[in-house]
Amino acid sequence: MTVRRLPARPGLAVLAALTALLAGCGIRATEVPTDYGPAPSRVRCSLAEPDVSAQDATGVPAQVFLLCGSSLVAVDRTVRVPDGTSDSGRRVLVAQGLLDQLAASPPASEKEAGYTTDVRRGIAVTGPRSGDPDDTLRLSTAPDDLTSYALAQVVCTFSDSAAAEGDGSVVLAGPGDRPARRYACTDEVRARPGSNEPPATEVKDG
Repeated sequence: MTVRRLPARPGLAVLAALTALLAGCGIRATEVPTDYGPAPSRVRCSLAEPDVSAQDATGVPAQVFLLCGSSLVAVDRTVRVPDGTSDSGRRVLVAQGLLDQLAASPPASEKEAGYTTDVRRGIAVTGPRSGDPDDTLRLSTAPDDLTSYALAQVVCTFSDSAAAEGDGSVVLAGPGDRPARRYACTDEVRARPGSNEPPATEVKDG
């Protein structure tokens, strides 16, 4: 009895060869397309335009540093300073206004883009005591008691504002008797505030 062989189908032969090739490479063939989810609606840490809801038309333009991803990112804000305020009084008012902005919850558009803050409400700012340098800002919470993120936010925000001398640093102290220290906002602090605390050096009046 003669057994007839069915002719091989080219399509099946190619499919079998392709399957064997994929298996040999350690790649598992899949019959169902992989679902990677919807495309993101907004690029993280990127605002289409400034959120004017966080700005006061009668205030002084300023910037604060918020957390986004693992870095500090500057966003626009305003602070109110009455006309005729002395230079020393102006520095404290600007610092308090910026601190309040840091402690406030970011607007919806900034939250959607991934902006957050680690600064807590209730911190007050006063000027220098006797023996402090003239540009000292004393916080009701000692700088050492702030988280590394919050300290970086405060230092970088203050040092880039009218609350400081404009040299990339700010003189801070707490409510206790510890001497004031000059904190610097460096590129490393802005890039990795969680692992790089602002460098600080003790300062004295005069």
